Amino acid sequence: MEMTDQLMRNRAKAIRLIGIANELLAMARELEIGQPLISESAGALSAGSHAAVPREAARQDHPIWVELARQAYDDRRRRTKIFGIEALFGEPAWDILLDLFIAAKERRRVSVTSACIGSAVPSTTALRWITILEKHGLLVREADPGDARRVYVKLSARGYAAMLEYFASSSRSVVLLDDPGHSSAAAR
Repeated sequence: MEMTDQLMRNRAKAIRLIGIANELLAMARELEIGQPLISESAGALSAGSHAAVPREAARQDHPIWVELARQAYDDRRRRTKIFGIEALFGEPAWDILLDLFIAAKERRRVSVTSACIGSAVPSTTALRWITILEKHGLLVREADPGDARRVYVKLSARGYAAMLEYFASSSRSVVLLDDPGHSSAAAR
């Protein structure tokens, strides 16, 4: 019993530390791209959506969101594997956004080639979707200064803010272990 309590306390501490680390990463990303994650254009994005999330909620970051993104991405791959029909569940734009969000949270770069592979569609289709996402201001391309043949893609500030807003609104029903209200309610 005591061991279980200690494990729960350690897990809650770990989740809080991950949250702090993600907040630091988000601040570093803000500094790196030279603009806040939530710009006026992203604010307009939430104002136009049906289930708008307050800008404050989207501005905050939580470690569960990258886990939800990973789970969503893995679930999409699992569907294809189980049903055995690749073309049945195609949504390459979402796959690209999920992949780039996870990469941003992990602080790793994604080449255009890797983004195409991650979208699970033919390269020509993936490239078309990358161009569409870029035109909508959700991602940006960056040349590799060390290799002129390589181009990287990453979420733009607007794209990152939209992903934060998406996961903030979709995770509203997730009960967090480090929520003091949840802990006291469970103890009753």
